[in-house]
Amino acid sequence: MAHANSSYTCIFVTTLFIFMIASPRADAAGTSVALLVRVDQSGKGDYRKIQDAIDAVPSNNKELVFILVKPGIYKEKIVVPADKPFITVSGSQANSSIITWNDSGDIFESPTFTVLASDFVGRYLTIQNTFGSGAKAVALRVSGDRAAFFGCKILSYQDTLLDDTGRHYYSSCYIEGAVDFICGNAASLFERCHLHTFSEADGAITAQRRESPSEDTGFTFLGCKITGVRTAVLGRPWGAYSRVVFALTYMSNVILPQGWDDWGDSSKQSTVFYREYKCYGPGADTKKRVQWSEKLTDKEAEFFLTKNMIGGKSWIRSTPTRFRKASTAISNNSTGHA
Repeated sequence: MAHANSSYTCIFVTTLFIFMIASPRADAAGTSVALLVRVDQSGKGDYRKIQDAIDAVPSNNKELVFILVKPGIYKEKIVVPADKPFITVSGSQANSSIITWNDSGDIFESPTFTVLASDFVGRYLTIQNTFGSGAKAVALRVSGDRAAFFGCKILSYQDTLLDDTGRHYYSSCYIEGAVDFICGNAASLFERCHLHTFSEADGAITAQRRESPSEDTGFTFLGCKITGVRTAVLGRPWGAYSRVVFALTYMSNVILPQGWDDWGDSSKQSTVFYREYKCYGPGADTKKRVQWSEKLTDKEAEFFLTKNMIGGKSWIRSTPTRFRKASTAISNNSTGHA
């Protein structure tokens, strides 16, 4: 069953514009000076653990805090609380700053790294859940508004990235898993990301959870690359109104010809919004796609080809250009933080 693409896009634009007006960027995001806090396992920084550095940020924080993570393997289960916005956690290279844990079970409790705060930035980190197959095992949960990730590696098997709620931006990230490994109900743009699936049959890359036509949520993958081990589908509907767009994306032959799955519920075929636009590669052939997915026209695609779809120009911030050292109020060196 076909959709009226233009009406869906119009509703999405209108509701998102209203949402942007109602939640303007906070003042701290406009500054270029950040408080520098160093995490170093060797004891040469302000803290040995990433969580200790986060815990030291005051509640209702109003300034940019830049937590620089020196190379190492950090065996931590990390939470950025909702009352601590404007935090950046940054490594220098994703392959050298590794945050790892191995919980499983509840999708909201298993994550290695949980972001509840708004205006969070993650840079050049590996965030992984090493539990493996057999259970839900989230590496990264993002439940705060205006969160951005640059050059990160997000690794697990099932439900790797719980892209839960809020507006999010992922740039040049590597995300791998096998089952529904990008899931949730955020409004997110994935730009120049590499998605790698371990699925051995028909596992879904995405499981987007939009549950009503009034929700301004959905995943857009722009200029991305999809590779894998055997075969997979692009997505299946966690929510009845699931919305996913792949644009200008390379798809290897790992993508099955049908492209999408209705998760055993044919009624969702008339409510989902699954679209592709000028994708390429052996997996991008749409001749045998399910009839309830469609291509976007050039006009319809315009909205999905910029950061406007998440209001990103108002909140995605560049790296601070100036830093000041942490005072004793936030810096406690490494003593007592072994």
